[in-house]
Amino acid sequence: MIKEFRLPDLGEGLTESEILSWKVAVGDTVSLNQVIAEVETAKAVVELPSPFAGVIRELHEQPGTVVEVGKPIVSFEVADDAGPAPAGHAAPSLGLVPAARPAAGEEPAAPKREPNLVGYGAVVESSGRPARRPRIFAPVVEPADTESPVVEAADTTVIEARAGVPSGDRPRSTPPVRKLARDHGVDLALVTGTGPAGLITREDVQEFLRQGSAGQAAAAAGQARAGGEGERETRTPIKGVRKHTAAAMVSSAFTAPHVTEFLTVDVTPTMELLAKLRGARAFANLKLTPLTLAAKAVLIALRRNPSLNSRWDEANQEIVSFNYVNLGIAAATPRGLTVPNIKDAHSLTLEQLAEALALLADTARSGKTAPADLSGGTMSITNIGVFGIDAGTPILNPGEAAILALGAVRSMPWEYRGEVALRQVMTLSLSFDHRLVDGEQGSRFLADVGAILAEPGMVLTMV
Repeated sequence: MIKEFRLPDLGEGLTESEILSWKVAVGDTVSLNQVIAEVETAKAVVELPSPFAGVIRELHEQPGTVVEVGKPIVSFEVADDAGPAPAGHAAPSLGLVPAARPAAGEEPAAPKREPNLVGYGAVVESSGRPARRPRIFAPVVEPADTESPVVEAADTTVIEARAGVPSGDRPRSTPPVRKLARDHGVDLALVTGTGPAGLITREDVQEFLRQGSAGQAAAAAGQARAGGEGERETRTPIKGVRKHTAAAMVSSAFTAPHVTEFLTVDVTPTMELLAKLRGARAFANLKLTPLTLAAKAVLIALRRNPSLNSRWDEANQEIVSFNYVNLGIAAATPRGLTVPNIKDAHSLTLEQLAEALALLADTARSGKTAPADLSGGTMSITNIGVFGIDAGTPILNPGEAAILALGAVRSMPWEYRGEVALRQVMTLSLSFDHRLVDGEQGSRFLADVGAILAEPGMVLTMV
């Protein structure tokens, strides 16, 4: 029996993912929950487990292809009695949906043999066809002149397709077709769609390319944009994590009224405490950094200044105050900026917080951060000091009221006990949403964090 596996929704209603690599080949025998592919969503790289035990018969998509949720990506040959795996045997992040029990007096429904992962994948309608989620795009801010740049080749002018930019009047097509058009420099607005309701198909693009000089010019323009040896420009498609980050930052910057305050602090006592803790038995196998102690200071300061741990709910016209802290930590990765968060960080000891930070960093660097760890944050920290930067104006993570930037720790002349001494100094930069946080509240929070880092013993007066 041949079974198709459709690309699941890997978190928060994402509409598409890119196939990064296949871990299996046609003819391979796979077991239940064996990793068969690595895909990249708009937020993270995710390993995709097999929903069946069987033999791979067809890989429908190639690496590098952007695939819509609900589209078949692989076919298996399985035993005739093979069905969805029991929920208890599913991968930890991709459980299977148990069949619903019929009510008393009802006829039992015909069993569905197609696996449907919890929260992942298109919902199966009564017709048996997967229901497509509507596409929801973040707002895009464009200049007043919205005409696309023009690329000239030979005697033909080809308008460059604006890859990845959603528009209300954009020609209807699928991501693979848009990629094909992008690779060959074809503006889909010039292509006549022959699919249902005018949908532009792969064949439509190929036919356009076959139309003499226009097609040749488009292909030449596409090769120039690829940036071969000796080219003066290289163009990289905006997709995956970077595309999501860009949309989120634009939305945040133009939605929440940002205010940024700065405080420069003598953190010599904190650096001395850090050296002592590194030599303590309880922290012998842990990586302790200034970020560890700064994160703990933030958690303590949030107890005294809860307005910075809240969210503006525009739809319901409410302020949501969180009684827990999911602490986001900005992480620079090869695929772009991500902000995974430590769940319930407020309840962790310093030792547990150090462990969580180390795990978060390792996972982010390897690109294995789970989608669930990238959502639900309540406040964030970005450590720009590791790049030698002293201060900045960080942009809020969408849905959060505040973000704190930690600057570099520098040895500087500083007033100390009435004299000038060489001390270790750090600048803190706090951005907050002025709809939620008044200037006084933001200032008190920043002062509390600074007081703790300037004299860790001050914690005794705050808790």
